Amino acid sequence: MPLMLFYCTEMEQMAREIAAIDGNIELGEIQWRTFADGFPNIFVNDAEQLHGRHVAFLASFHNASVIFQQLSVIYSLPKMFVASFRLILPFFPTGTFERVDKEGEIPTAVTMARMLSSIPHSRGGPTDMIVFDIHALQERFYFGDSVTPLFASGIPLLLERLASLEDAADVVIAYPDEGACKRFHNFFAKYDEVVCTKVREGDKRIVTIKEGKPTGKHIVIVDDLVQSGGTLIECAKVLRREGASAVSAYVTHGVFPNESWRRFTDPSAGFANFWITDSCPQTVSACSGVAPFVVLKLAGSVAHALNI
Repeated sequence: MPLMLFYCTEMEQMAREIAAIDGNIELGEIQWRTFADGFPNIFVNDAEQLHGRHVAFLASFHNASVIFQQLSVIYSLPKMFVASFRLILPFFPTGTFERVDKEGEIPTAVTMARMLSSIPHSRGGPTDMIVFDIHALQERFYFGDSVTPLFASGIPLLLERLASLEDAADVVIAYPDEGACKRFHNFFAKYDEVVCTKVREGDKRIVTIKEGKPTGKHIVIVDDLVQSGGTLIECAKVLRREGASAVSAYVTHGVFPNESWRRFTDPSAGFANFWITDSCPQTVSACSGVAPFVVLKLAGSVAHALNI
């Protein structure tokens, strides 16, 4: 019997792409309504048909206002006498506040992990959860035993694109900081690498090259996510100043609050390509088809993960 895949409204396109790739996946329907006071009024169509089915939900926690209604569905589906339940959350959204550096800071990544670790068991046991390129390696240890996370990556999609470039032989991978190098170094064993480092002086980011040589090379800066993009722009300036022939960038999660992606459309920013995945649907809808952005689709990676 096909796996039943439900999805939030923003992820409908990805859900349909997943189902088109894997004929053993059937899309379910949810009515996302609200009461007059703004609280969710949600209905799962044909819920009685879920008994004994393998069920998954494709979520997008792209802003705080949509998390509550999706958690309501995520907590309810496993209790509908389903055989198993999988949560697909391409972007774990609290990655930039995953630890406490000084007393009084609230690590929201821990809170989110606790909420997801409270998903009820289905008949098949704990929930499987699929996440792409979580921001900090220690975050994987925030989840409790009531959920089984699978940490996937969008980097294989980038590797395919790099291999097809006309100047593929001249590509060098750069990391904006040591943290990105730790996360992604193992994916790029066959590439030369440049590691940048940064310090903050007030609102300024001072970027320098810690190791590696960009001279005459097409440098591809790799990171897990981007917010304002300031660090990437400063990295690109340093790399070009040190002789890079071209600079491109890849991030799995193009968050770009306040339309900060627009600063990369200015030719003076100097990016030949900017690859992102479709993990953040609000960004994809805004910058698809706008140079230098190229959207890499996660549907095939998700379909593969669902068959593990």
